[in-house]
Amino acid sequence: MLEQQEINKIKEAAEEFFKKMTIDISGMGASFDSAENNDIVNLEIKMNEPQILIGQQGQTLFEIQRLLRMVLNKKLQKAFYLNLDINDYKKKKIEYLKDLAKELADQVSLTKQEKVLLPMSSYERRIIHAELSQRTDVITESQGDGAGRHIVIKPK
Repeated sequence: MLEQQEINKIKEAAEEFFKKMTIDISGMGASFDSAENNDIVNLEIKMNEPQILIGQQGQTLFEIQRLLRMVLNKKLQKAFYLNLDINDYKKKKIEYLKDLAKELADQVSLTKQEKVLLPMSSYERRIIHAELSQRTDVITESQGDGAGRHIVIKPK
């Protein structure tokens, strides 16, 4: 579990990281918190023009998160997970994917015809698989390779 002193170090290092990118997060409503009994640090940033840090389909956001986590882990000499979210992009994306999964699963169950989703990242596929894992009327499987990997929802 991370102590408050470590979270303060993380905050300072993250502010320095973004400052080097010419983005001052100290005045952007950036909030840091650590879940109880977890080595997870949530960094939520609110900004006027988030697209520059989110990128196409969130790719830039995930790469910044990965880089920042590596820098912070090295600075603190401690491994922890960093969850970076900008203007609630990830939260909204997760809700959208869950709703999409339920809606398509209902269609598959009703029509008995499989649905093929567009290619998506492993993170997004995991959300869909998890959302539909408890359903007894449909099954999900990932197909394809690399950037073309996608989910197929099939009737049972």
